[in-house]
Amino acid sequence: MSDFAAHAERIRAVPDWPEPGVTFRDITPLLADAAGLAATIDALTEVASGWGPIDTVVGIEARGFVLAPPVALRLGAGFVPVRKAGKLPAPTESRTYDLEYGSATVEVHRDAIAPGDRVLIMDDVLATGGTIAAARDLVTSLGGVVVGELVLLELPALGGRERLASDTPLAALVTYG
Repeated sequence: MSDFAAHAERIRAVPDWPEPGVTFRDITPLLADAAGLAATIDALTEVASGWGPIDTVVGIEARGFVLAPPVALRLGAGFVPVRKAGKLPAPTESRTYDLEYGSATVEVHRDAIAPGDRVLIMDDVLATGGTIAAARDLVTSLGGVVVGELVLLELPALGGRERLASDTPLAALVTYG
């Protein structure tokens, strides 16, 4: 993870976006740099590999889609998207959750997770915890076993870690605030 630390400074703060008073943490400069992207995927894979065998990596729309597939490949696991409502073509399960400035609904295909699958849930940021909680609920409703929750960055002031409190490991590469 030490190589990742050298690249984490590429995550930029964008004040007052998407609304006044919110500081958005933009990971696109980190991902645009080949060495930064590689170091990020290496660090995420290193953390996840400590949680035992993983059958499926769930990536949450949208930036979770960028991070989860390469981690899944390195772990020898499959990738399953959790998408915003109305984006998946086959029968789905859905959950609605609160955001720091609104609410949203996410869905997963009903046949995407098999009972007993060991699942890693990934997203770019942990803020209030609503998105990961919704994904966790979707995975467990399909019979999956969540073995870890992994994010690139965490905003502890928004209370997500407390909301997600469980025996499931939760890790973030970077914490702000």
